[in-house]
Amino acid sequence: MKQLMIMPIALATVFVIGGTALAAGPVDQAFVAKVSQGGGFEVLASKMAVDKAVAQDVKDFATSEVHDHTFVGDKLKAISAKEGVAIDGQPNAEFKTKLDRLSGLSGSQFDSVYMSEMAAIHAKDGAAFAQEAREGESPAYRAFAAETHKIVLRHIGAINGVAPPSR
Repeated sequence: MKQLMIMPIALATVFVIGGTALAAGPVDQAFVAKVSQGGGFEVLASKMAVDKAVAQDVKDFATSEVHDHTFVGDKLKAISAKEGVAIDGQPNAEFKTKLDRLSGLSGSQFDSVYMSEMAAIHAKDGAAFAQEAREGESPAYRAFAAETHKIVLRHIGAINGVAPPSR
């Protein structure tokens, strides 16, 4: 009988930290890992583009990216702190490689590769946000994903509206 009473207490301890019940499960944790890396890359690459891009519409897009993704990243960090999910603030190897590649480019070649990278990451992130909004385990992450998905869709529209660089 004592064993049966200890088990629910032990399970409750696993899911409650500091008096706050955690709703984030593995699906949410994978989502956070993916979009925090992607968002961080977008901010760093876009800061680079503000300085290096030659086309004004690319510079304008990059400025918007820095603003929006900094805001979204701060919101993700706040939710993750409450949910007990750690965020790695450093770019992973894949994104370091992409940033290194961008830093070595200039002129219209930079603009073209930057916009191509933005199109690819927004397509991936758009799918991730849509999936989390539908299937996330935490209500906080589901709401965040649904709200942020609208921003990602707006960015995709902006990407499609940027004129390709003239060669």
